[in-house]
Amino acid sequence: MSYDLIVVGSGPGGYVAAIRASQLGMKVGVVERSELGGICLNWGCIPTKSLLKSAQVFEYAQHCADYGVVIEGTVKPDFSAMVNRSRGVADGMSKGIQFLFKKNKIDVIVGTGKLKAGKTVEVTNADGEKVDYTANHIILATGARSKQLPNLPQDGKKIIGYREAMTLEKQPESMIVVGSGAIGSEFANFYNSIGTKVTLVEFLPNIVPVEDEEVSKQLARSFKKAKMKVMTDSSVEEVDTTGDICKVKIKTKKGVEEHEAEVVLSAVGVVPNLENIGIEELGIELENGKIKVDDFYRTNVEGVYAIGDIVHGPALAHVASAEGICCVEKISGMDVHPINYKNIPGCTYTTPEVASTGMTEKAALEAGLEIKVGKFPFTASGKASAAGTKDGFVKLIFGAEYGELLGAHLIGANVTEMIGELVVARNLETTAHELIKSIHPHPTMNEAIMEAAAAAYDEVIHI
Repeated sequence: MSYDLIVVGSGPGGYVAAIRASQLGMKVGVVERSELGGICLNWGCIPTKSLLKSAQVFEYAQHCADYGVVIEGTVKPDFSAMVNRSRGVADGMSKGIQFLFKKNKIDVIVGTGKLKAGKTVEVTNADGEKVDYTANHIILATGARSKQLPNLPQDGKKIIGYREAMTLEKQPESMIVVGSGAIGSEFANFYNSIGTKVTLVEFLPNIVPVEDEEVSKQLARSFKKAKMKVMTDSSVEEVDTTGDICKVKIKTKKGVEEHEAEVVLSAVGVVPNLENIGIEELGIELENGKIKVDDFYRTNVEGVYAIGDIVHGPALAHVASAEGICCVEKISGMDVHPINYKNIPGCTYTTPEVASTGMTEKAALEAGLEIKVGKFPFTASGKASAAGTKDGFVKLIFGAEYGELLGAHLIGANVTEMIGELVVARNLETTAHELIKSIHPHPTMNEAIMEAAAAAYDEVIHI
C-alpha cells in the first residue's frame, strides 16, 4: 500500500505529526509495534502524573486537620489501587489516540517498522510476516528507552527502570533512586510520599541539575523536610543483589558508603531507539549517537525525516509534538519558522513543582550579560498561604539594557500551570515593565510573576 506519509512510532511526536498531516490533506499510515501513544501516554508523562496525584491526595488526607477537616480512623495508601488507577488513566488516553486516528482517517499498521530503499517501510507483525509499504515521506519517531549503566544492570526486580517503577506488585519499604532529573525526582517524591524510605543519589552538585541553582537547592530543602535522604556529589559504584536486600556502594566526597534498599531505581536518562530500523542500510547520518537533521527534521536521505528523542534537543513530549507539526507543515509547503530551542518549557511534577524556560542566572552571567533578577517568595503570597503551599518562589531574569525576559524559574504548587505565560511572554519579546503593568488576578499564585518582575526593578509591593 502507498501513502503520502508514513510515521514510524505513535508517541507524542509521531501521533501528533500524523494528525497534523491528515489535517493538511495527506494520506497517512502509522507503524506501531506496541501501544498507541508511545511511552509518554502509556509508561511516562501521563501515568506518572496519575501516581503523583494519588500521593498528593494521601498527603492532603494526612494533613487534613491543618485545614479544619477531621478524618476518623487510619489513613493509609493502597499501593495496588494507585497503580491500577494509573494504568486505567493510561489506557483511557491510548484509546483517545485510537479515536483521533479514526476521526482523521489515519491507518494504524501494527508491527515493527524498518526502512528500506525506495521510500519503503518493511513492517514485521507478531507472526513474523513482512509487508512493504511505500510513502513519499517517512518520519522516524521511534522514541527512547531507559538507559542502562554497566554498574546498574536492570533485572526488572531489584534494579528497575521507570517502567517497572510504575507497576511494582507491592510497595517497597526502601528504595534508592539513582539520578535526580525529572524522572528520578518524580519517582523519589511519589514513593517517599506514600511511606517508602527513599534515598535520592545525584552525581552532580545539585539535584534537578538542569535547573537554576536556587531552584535546585529549594527542592532539596523540600525533599529533606519530607524526610527524604538526598545525596549529591555522589555516585553508585556497585549493587549486590544476591541477598534479599540490595547492598549498594555509594561513592561520596568523604569516601565509599554502603547503603541497603529493597529496590534500586535507575533513572540516569534515556537512549534513543535506533537499532534495527534500517538507518545503517540507508546511510542515514548520525551525530553523537542521534540522527542528524536540519531545521525542518530532514535527514541526509531524501524523503526521510526524524523527530523527538532520536534527534538532538530536549527529550520532552511537547518538544517532539512541536517538531512533528513543524516537520509536516514544511512537507506540505507551508511557510514555517524553525523551533526556538531557547524557549522550551521544562516541568518537573514533584511537590513542590518545578517549571522553567530560558537561561539560568548562572548561564546569563557566564554569557557576559548584564542582568536584573527579581524574586518573589510564595511565603508572601496570599493564595499560597490560604492553600497551605508556601514553599517556593518565582525568579525572573531580565536583560539590564532592554528589560527582555531572559529566563524564568519557578518552584511551588501548580507552577507547571504558570510557566506557559512566560513562554508566550518570551516569544512576544515582552519586557519586564509590560509584565509589571499587566494586571494579574488576586489572589492567585500567578500574581507572583508580576511581583517578581516588579522586584527586579525595586517596585515590588508585597515584600
